[in-house]
Amino acid sequence: MTIAGLAREGGVGVETVRYYQRRGLIDEPARTGGSGLAGGIRRYGTDHVRRLRFIRSAQGAGFTLEEISELLALDATDDRDRARRLATERLAALDEKIAELQRARSALTRLAQACDASGAGPCPIIDAFDRG
Repeated sequence: MTIAGLAREGGVGVETVRYYQRRGLIDEPARTGGSGLAGGIRRYGTDHVRRLRFIRSAQGAGFTLEEISELLALDATDDRDRARRLATERLAALDEKIAELQRARSALTRLAQACDASGAGPCPIIDAFDRG
């Protein structure tokens, strides 16, 4: 398939595939047919689709592209200990983000309730952000 087909299969845009290629996450196959650098087109296969889907899934789990690159390299070495450490680190980061979001939610809930309770004076929500 062409790069457009690969992008479609992976649920991303062509520029995203090219970006992953520049980052070294997806290899760029040689051009087939034609002559010279401008001739021919690149053909992608099921391994490319699998790699692209892996990258997207890992991003969905919160891994950075650097961590994804390391995970892909670990796959070749079968270093489960390092893969487990990466996952544990990602879990800790997600837990911290969840706690941060819960604090923000609680603060906004209090501000919304204060806004609802007071009918006069400055809006507590605007006032809180203005002081922030």
